[in-house]
Amino acid sequence: MKKLSIMVPCYNEEENVVPMSEALVKQLSEMPEYDYEIVFIDNCSLDSTREKLRQICKGNKKIKAIFNTRNFGQFNSPYHAICQTTGDCTITLCCDFQDPVEMIPKFVAEWEKGYKIVCGVKTSSKENKIMYALRSLYYKLIKKMSRAEQIEHFTGFGLYDKSFVDVLRRLDDPIPFMRGIVGELGPKVKTIEYEQQRRRAGKTSNNFYSLYDAAMLSFTSYTKIVPRLAVFGGAFISGTSALAALVCLVLKLIAPWRFFTSGTAAIILTLLFVAGIQLFFTGFIAEYIMNINTRVMKRPLVVEEERINF
Repeated sequence: MKKLSIMVPCYNEEENVVPMSEALVKQLSEMPEYDYEIVFIDNCSLDSTREKLRQICKGNKKIKAIFNTRNFGQFNSPYHAICQTTGDCTITLCCDFQDPVEMIPKFVAEWEKGYKIVCGVKTSSKENKIMYALRSLYYKLIKKMSRAEQIEHFTGFGLYDKSFVDVLRRLDDPIPFMRGIVGELGPKVKTIEYEQQRRRAGKTSNNFYSLYDAAMLSFTSYTKIVPRLAVFGGAFISGTSALAALVCLVLKLIAPWRFFTSGTAAIILTLLFVAGIQLFFTGFIAEYIMNINTRVMKRPLVVEEERINF
């Protein structure tokens, strides 16, 4: 009998963990031809999520839990949990019900046809329309710039065969970006469209900083365009500046009585413009350096505090 692993990351989801576990058990009970395990990983919640997970695990030995010592971020924790699963495939979904549990049979059906990775792709969303539009723009940008194939509106919700999970275990990346890894190292992918639901309860832990951090990780891990823009932009500005200086010198020599300089404000604005460009690219290159620094330090993905039912 094949075994399905379901991985659910959570952080401050006290209102959702019990309904999610019940929904998953109900869905999996309708697939009796498969054995299953459900792995929750808690990223150091500050509410009663852990107490409720202990109760859930006590009532069903097929439900497991990992508790982290602290919050290790939105990428490290789920990645670590995927690597702890033992099934023939692993299905990942969020605890807030934005990823429909009803998609699990569809993923498994495509997996049985031979696909090693089955990705859920959002075609629409019940979230804020402005946020959805901004996400769409981000996905298009990263897809255009990335050196690896990127899947638009893929958040990680999907199915991964154990052969690909073994690849993840061997990767040894301290700051893994799952969406990029799927595009770079994954076998042929099957995509299934779905509508993203509203969060069932609670508040999202995403904020400007976490979204910015995700964007920077994707850009610095899978694109080279920004440093190259800095090179080309610097060369262009230097070249045009040298040409303008040469023209000014020639005009000064030919007709010194006609050529004069004026416009202190224009000079200041030009300097500020060039300084702004320099600061932008310096900051972006610093993001690449921080990315490299984190990878060189080889720190663990997470540090576990407790395991239940393993």
